[in-house]
Amino acid sequence: RLPTMRKMPSASVHLVSLALVAAVATTPAMGAAARAPSESPPPQLTGHFMLTTLDGAVVTDSTYRGKWLLVFFGYTFCPDVCPTVLSQIGSALDGLGALASNVQPLFITVDPARDTAAVLTEYLASFDRRIVGLRGAPAQLQAVAKAYHVYYRPRNLGNGDYVVDHSAFIHVVDPQGRVVKLLNGDSSGHKLTNELRSLLQ
Repeated sequence: RLPTMRKMPSASVHLVSLALVAAVATTPAMGAAARAPSESPPPQLTGHFMLTTLDGAVVTDSTYRGKWLLVFFGYTFCPDVCPTVLSQIGSALDGLGALASNVQPLFITVDPARDTAAVLTEYLASFDRRIVGLRGAPAQLQAVAKAYHVYYRPRNLGNGDYVVDHSAFIHVVDPQGRVVKLLNGDSSGHKLTNELRSLLQ
């Protein structure tokens, strides 16, 4: 399902979960991917947000009540992880069949400066048109990242180019708005299908 890739920075993105932020801060090995297995979210994870869809509508987490949400933070210039995760989400939706109507994937950009509505629309259509892209002003994005315990930070590559280091979890939110599970971004489409099927049935 992987689409034709856009021209992206060659440096690999550095991925960390919030639990590893302190360790990363003291570790010079930039560019290494640190991923944790699927796990239960910390109890204080709220999952609240107020952001804007690609057609300009303001939405909150309450907008999607009644749906299971797959919330993933990333950006279109991500060289490897984001395209892989979005492809796996699309595969999982296909694998769920009719049950997929109960699931709404949300892709929240951590690079709103480059990820305009037009850019995100074209990018997400390459994976699955059921994935909704969301954007926000820097202050909004910081608030949402805090609510989801997501880490992200631009890293300068020189010559005006940069990548954004960011967490790689898929947050699973139940129809009542509770974050009930964190899935590893490495999960295959088949594994993701099985995880979701067990929750939906």
